[in-house]
Amino acid sequence: MREARDWYFKRAGFSIEGYSAPTFIIKLAGIPFTFPSTAARKRDLPLHDFHHILTGFRNDYIGEAEIGAWELRAGCRSLVTYWLNGSGVLLGLFIAPRRVWQAFRAARGQHTLYFEPETYDELLHLTVDTVRRRLGIPREGLVASEPPRRKASG
Repeated sequence: MREARDWYFKRAGFSIEGYSAPTFIIKLAGIPFTFPSTAARKRDLPLHDFHHILTGFRNDYIGEAEIGAWELRAGCRSLVTYWLNGSGVLLGLFIAPRRVWQAFRAARGQHTLYFEPETYDELLHLTVDTVRRRLGIPREGLVASEPPRRKASG
C-alpha cells in the first residue's frame, strides 16, 4: 500500500502534509472554496485516498463522485465524510450520472477501511491485493482501465 500511495501522490500532485493541513480547498468552476479540516476529515482522508487506490476511481470531479457513491454504500463513519461524499455524488449526478450509479451498484457487498481494525500505518505494510480481498473489491479494482483523456487544444 505504501508504494501505491506514493505513486498516487505523485500522479495526483498530493503530499502527506495535506493530511494534517488546517484547511482544504475545493475548486468548483475554477473558483476556490476553503474549508476547515476537521479532526474527522484528517482521520478519514488517508483512508479515502486508499479507497481511490483500491477501487481505481480517479481524483477528478467524476472520480470523486464515483468514490463518493461507493463510500456512501460501502460505509462512512463521520458526518464530514457523509457530507463530502454526498456533495460529490450530487455534482456527479449532473456530469456523469451513469458512472455514479455504476459506482454505487459496484459497492454492493463491499465495505470501506473506515471500520477496519488496522491503523493507517499498519495498512501501509499490506499489499493492495490483501486489502482489496478484505474489503470485497475485485482483484483488478473496480476500474479496469482509465478512459483516454482529451488533449487540451491550442
